[in-house]
Amino acid sequence: MTGSARVLVTGAGGFVGRALVARLARTNEVVAASRGTHVGSAALRQHRVMEVDGATEWDAALAGCGTVVHLAARVHVMRDTAADPRAAFMRTNRDGTRRLAEQAAQAGVRRFVLVSTIGVCGANSMRGAPIGPDSPLAPLDPYSESKVAAEHALRKSCAASGMEWTVVRPPMVYGPGAPGNFAAMLRVLARRIPLPLASVGNRRSLVALDNLVDLLAVAVAHPAATGRILTVSDGEDLSTPELLERTARAMGLPGARLFPFPPPVLGAMLRMFGRDRTARRLLGHLEIDALPTRAALGWRPVVGVDEALRRAVA
Repeated sequence: MTGSARVLVTGAGGFVGRALVARLARTNEVVAASRGTHVGSAALRQHRVMEVDGATEWDAALAGCGTVVHLAARVHVMRDTAADPRAAFMRTNRDGTRRLAEQAAQAGVRRFVLVSTIGVCGANSMRGAPIGPDSPLAPLDPYSESKVAAEHALRKSCAASGMEWTVVRPPMVYGPGAPGNFAAMLRVLARRIPLPLASVGNRRSLVALDNLVDLLAVAVAHPAATGRILTVSDGEDLSTPELLERTARAMGLPGARLFPFPPPVLGAMLRMFGRDRTARRLLGHLEIDALPTRAALGWRPVVGVDEALRRAVA
C-alpha cells in the first residue's frame, strides 16, 4: 500500500463500523469516528462527531490519513420525526459526503471508499437479470436518492482533486447484532409465528457482515478498486422461505412455520395496507451480480451462508 496506512472510518460505532474497525486495526492504524466516546480497543485513535452534514469539521480526524471509509449515514427511519425527511437524508448523506470528500482531498487522502446501497438501482430486479455495477440508477425512496447524490458528490470531488474513489453497494447486511429487518425476522421466528410465505419463489442476494467487512478491507488497498463500483453478495441467492428455514435451523429450531398462500394475493393485501416496501422485500427478486467485483479484486466471500447465519444468531 502506497502512502499512509492510517485509515479514517466514519460511522465506526455502527453495526458494520465496529466490525470494520476491528478488522482494519490488525494491519492499519485506524481513526474511529463516531458519535460515541469510544470504539474498539484503547489503542485506537478516536474522533467524536455528533452531526454529519455540510458543515462538519474533519481536519483533526483526517490528519495523516491515506484512506477514508465512509460508513456514517442517515438510514431508513421507521417513525421519522423530521419535518422534511428527504431534506434530512440529503443533508447527512449528500452534503456530509461532499464535505468529507473535499476536506479529505485537501488533507492529502489518497483513496475514499464510500459505502452506498444496492437500493440506488431499485428495490427489485428482474428474475435472471441481476443488478451489477453498470445497472441503471432507479432509487425509489429518499434514502436511496440521497445515496445516489452522495455517489455523484464524491465522484465530482475526486474528479476535481485527483483523489481515488471506490463505491461499494451492498444489499441487506446480516450478522451478530444486525438491526432492522434481520432483527425483526429473528423475533418472528423465535415466537414461532405462522407466516403465509411457503409459496414464494423469489431470489434475493444478501451479504454477511464478515463478507462485507472483508471486501471493504480489500478495497482500502487494492489497486483495481480505484474508480470502481463494487457490487457484493454472499454468492448464494435465497428465496424468502429458504432464508427463513435456514435461519430457523441456525437458531436451533425445527424450522420456520410457513404455510402456502398465493403471492399475488398477499402482495395486493400488503399494498392495500400501505406496506409496499414489505411486499417488495418479501415477494420480489433482488439478485446481485458480484462477479465483476470478484474478477477485478480476486475476492471471494470468506464465509458461507449457513455459517454466517449461525454466527448471526449465536
